[in-house]
Amino acid sequence: MLQTLPPDYLPAEDEEFMNPRQIEYFRRKLLRWRADLLREADGTLASLSEGGIAESDITDRASVETDRALELRTRDRARKLIGKIDQALARIESGTYGFCEETGEPIGLKRLEARPIATLSIEAQERHEKMERVYRDD
Repeated sequence: MLQTLPPDYLPAEDEEFMNPRQIEYFRRKLLRWRADLLREADGTLASLSEGGIAESDITDRASVETDRALELRTRDRARKLIGKIDQALARIESGTYGFCEETGEPIGLKRLEARPIATLSIEAQERHEKMERVYRDD
């Protein structure tokens, strides 16, 4: 059921929420984002596998080790993000994408445009963050 989209298509508030065109728009957006992250991860892996640290100066060696640790953290964040993208794609397949997991209400186009992996409406997200602050302060 792939929907054809004009190249300049953007979801609009005056359309039915999560109509086939919007679904296809977000599916493509998620797939592009996933492909970009995988491409970046391949580059990181290639640079990390270029061999040992050849720097003889201890300061240079520390700098290279710090850079590698940062690359590994970035790669781990990208791996987690790819998992969230895969979950969003699964929600598209199941017909639940774009709706708050907590309330079932539409998440909203602006929020999905900014964060296509969102699972909660802004109101539900704010409640979660407020609860986290309350329990974190204990």
